[in-house]
Amino acid sequence: MNKMEVLAKLLELGEAFTIQEALDHLKIDRNLMKYYLKVLSEAGFIKRIGKGVYALTPDPKETPSIHEFVLTSLFIKPSAIAYWSALNYHGFTEQIPNIVFVQTTARKKRQELGVFGVRYKIVRIKPEKFFGIEKAWIEEFQVPITDREKTVVDCLDKPRYCGGIIEVAKAFREELGIEKLREYALRMDNSAVIRRLGYLCDYFGVDIDLKKPKTRNYILLDPTMPREGNVNSKWRVIVNVELEGLE
Repeated sequence: MNKMEVLAKLLELGEAFTIQEALDHLKIDRNLMKYYLKVLSEAGFIKRIGKGVYALTPDPKETPSIHEFVLTSLFIKPSAIAYWSALNYHGFTEQIPNIVFVQTTARKKRQELGVFGVRYKIVRIKPEKFFGIEKAWIEEFQVPITDREKTVVDCLDKPRYCGGIIEVAKAFREELGIEKLREYALRMDNSAVIRRLGYLCDYFGVDIDLKKPKTRNYILLDPTMPREGNVNSKWRVIVNVELEGLE
């Protein structure tokens, strides 16, 4: 096979592929595969996006048009689209973040990176917090993304990655699985998540079985905002954002 025949076969795999997928599809020697990858890369038809992962373009003058969520699932493993990106995907917020938020349990030295002009924020979490993930079909790929309830809980855990409490509060205007929301919040093992969730449920009139905190200290409802506002003694939060109009 010449390089164009190899390119045609690789395009059958879609807009991106791994070396192993290419080997299985082309049924050629690994060294020969490396040679073709080198030749096609130099010609501009393929671009390396991660260890053993490549994106394809039939026109070397154009950047591969692969969806940014698909790219994430290919070069960060394990991973899930999360926080502000997941809020937008689930339709909880009309705001479209200019950065893709990804959570992973893998140890990554870089917390931010750019691929094909897209910026990614990589948030490392503890393995016990990596749950509540579903698969979304995007451009013939199954992409891991936090489900509706886990997205809310994650944003209450780290509001700085969702644009603040106002953005996650908008989710309470939509239908949520309250039992699942409660289960997820308890699994996070974070008092701040319980308190923020408890306050928001009270505000939006959502009946959820959560125990009041036994601590005397107060936390900010929105840690991205100044420490000022009324206090809520039930949940021990300082209400430092205005939620009026979101009901």
